[in-house]
Amino acid sequence: MSHDYSDDQLRLVARLYYIDGLGQSDVARFARVSQAKVSRLLAVARERGIVRITVADYDPRRPELEERLRARFGLRQVVVIKCGDRLGTDVRRSVGHFGAAVVDALIPPRAIVAVAGGRTIHELVLQLPVARSKALTIVQAMGSVDSTTSIYDAHEVGRVVAQRQGGSFLALNTPAFIPERRTRDALLELPQVRRVQEHLDRASVALVGVGVLGNSVFAERGTLDATMAGELERAGAVGEICGRFLNAAGAECATSWRHRVISISLEQLRRIPEVIGVVSGADRTAAILAALQGGILKSLLIDELGAAALLAATPAAPRRKTRP
Repeated sequence: MSHDYSDDQLRLVARLYYIDGLGQSDVARFARVSQAKVSRLLAVARERGIVRITVADYDPRRPELEERLRARFGLRQVVVIKCGDRLGTDVRRSVGHFGAAVVDALIPPRAIVAVAGGRTIHELVLQLPVARSKALTIVQAMGSVDSTTSIYDAHEVGRVVAQRQGGSFLALNTPAFIPERRTRDALLELPQVRRVQEHLDRASVALVGVGVLGNSVFAERGTLDATMAGELERAGAVGEICGRFLNAAGAECATSWRHRVISISLEQLRRIPEVIGVVSGADRTAAILAALQGGILKSLLIDELGAAALLAATPAAPRRKTRP
């Protein structure tokens, strides 16, 4: 029991460990207790306030890059997260962990929120504050990539947001890509699909990732074959949002792919007041620039390397379409 330990005993152990720098085994010998008991004594010392640990504040953001991006692209909100020497998953985890509170503040209570999938978005939603009284309506913004279920897919991401933030979740229970246009058109007429589309029309916030053709999740999972990839490449595809491939001007690529996709349209995204791009990595520069040029993204959450690459690629302020 913690009350069995005297304050003097706790002060001795804390002094030896925190100030004198002894290891727990040395503290145990000095204080004539077991090493396991040293850990317990240190914990009790913190509980009683004998040990008060202070940590110099760490700012995970790069405000100077945020301001430059905000000014250059006319964005409403920009969050740039430090990544240091982290790579891949660690960068995505940092962006999600430190960006979640800002994204939470951008989602008002009772909002209709369109949600896409993606690895960085997945890390973000896992860190959203639990606020089950928000009464949100979360809407899956694109169909399923294939028949498998991934934690990165829009369905799973949307479910997590609804669970953590509170509210209902509307699933889009169709494939994202349909081989035949007439089948796609028939699915769009189904009542449950029309209900999802009606909610997407009324969304006030969207969380989207920005992909690239070279490592598209559709190609990775076999939905996008080499023939279609070649067609998209010839059409100038530089990026992808919710299954919609963009050219450098931010317009949807004029290929047969766009007539076979079931997802939120680029025009719907342009009408949504707050579209938050959640991105990590410097390999998506052209794709992000296309989304900005097309007036799709209104806010941006990104790592510092990705932010620096955006600024380096646009030495002069680019022209972009006026948002409605």
